[in-house]
Amino acid sequence: MGWIVAVIAVIAAVAATTRSYGSARAEQLAVARAELTERQMKAAEARTAALVDEIRQLAHRRIPAAAVALSHPSAQVPGLREAAEVDGDSARLLTEAVQAARTAVIEERQRVDAAARAAMRGTSAKIQSLLNQSQQLLHELQHEYDDPRILQLDFRNELALRRTQATAVLCDAWPGLARQNSPLVEIVLGAQSRVAGYERIKVANHLREERLALAARAAEPLAIALAELLANATAYSHPDTDVTVTLQQSGGRGAFLVVDDAGIGMDEDALDRARTLLAGPSEVLLTELGDPPQTGFAVVGRLVVQYGFHCHIEASPFGGMRTILRVPAHLLTVLKEDRTLSALAPTPVSAHPAPAEPDAPAPPAPAPPETGAAEPAGLPSRRRRAPRPAAVASTAPAAVPAAGQVPRTPEQAESSWAALQQGTLNGRSVAGRAPAPDSDGHDHLGDQDDQGDDET
Repeated sequence: MGWIVAVIAVIAAVAATTRSYGSARAEQLAVARAELTERQMKAAEARTAALVDEIRQLAHRRIPAAAVALSHPSAQVPGLREAAEVDGDSARLLTEAVQAARTAVIEERQRVDAAARAAMRGTSAKIQSLLNQSQQLLHELQHEYDDPRILQLDFRNELALRRTQATAVLCDAWPGLARQNSPLVEIVLGAQSRVAGYERIKVANHLREERLALAARAAEPLAIALAELLANATAYSHPDTDVTVTLQQSGGRGAFLVVDDAGIGMDEDALDRARTLLAGPSEVLLTELGDPPQTGFAVVGRLVVQYGFHCHIEASPFGGMRTILRVPAHLLTVLKEDRTLSALAPTPVSAHPAPAEPDAPAPPAPAPPETGAAEPAGLPSRRRRAPRPAAVASTAPAAVPAAGQVPRTPEQAESSWAALQQGTLNGRSVAGRAPAPDSDGHDHLGDQDDQGDDET
């Protein structure tokens, strides 16, 4: 029986040893499992912290930077800060959030801009109508009263009308004025008359065809575009310097209006933006034009696209900027011989080479000769409507043309009236009764605030 007891004792010892080993193994497995769980929890906490940090950066930095980059392409948009800690799906969703925010901002800006354009378009139309009525009344007063102050008031009305027209064009409205086929040189004089610094603008006529004219549908748009370029040139150049407008022809490529100033010029960034606006981008938001809005080049760009002009800007050989406005040949015509040109229109001088192509630097050129340049002593001639019959009848009976005499067109009447007004002003100046000039030699008409708004 003793051996049985021994066997039982051995079995018990083996069982105890097995239980002890199993218990140690289980304990080791539990410890390992706990350590793994702890590591996984720490990793999950790190990923959660990284994701929360990325979401915080998304809200505070990435989305605002993406919105700023819509107006300033050079602005940097931050990426993921902890790319290794954020898994692929989370990183993709964060990037999609930035893109969704950009799309929402773009759509909202377009909606707000469209609403603003509609409101400004309606307001501009009403103001323009009132200014046109004021202009008509002023013209009637000029026939009835010989007072130079009426000319001054008419000029200021013209400045306000140009501003209103520019705003309307920027908001996709029609310029609001119909014309006949108009001599190119008279369009230049009309644009000159809409600028506060008109007395500094010198016109040099190098057209081969003296009676070269612009098609009716493009006449007023060209006058608006040129007036914006002239206002910019006069505003950003010294008051003692001239702004030169040179009219040139170039074979079958149309005509060129070259504006040179001796102003402060532009840096590369400003020049690039000016060229972009003058090229007529498909969309220009009002909110992207600055505060206050710098609309001049944007207006020219809109007209360039609508009417087929071309405008280029570069450094001028005179130290400032040169803008070249090209009118395509299909918009040009030649007036008949019975059409009388304005008495103030400069006569053509000797032929002058056409300006360099916009994609090639223009070689330095001598200043256009001043022979034939228009330098009116008073207000330059502007487009005028014929007086209404009632107003004329109040001062004199209506004139009846003699037999065989061709009735005068409104433009011919305008030229005669402009010459009469100019003679009156010159006579007053000789008699010492003209308005006294300011200390800088400019009359009060040139003091009107008409600052250009693009050249920097």
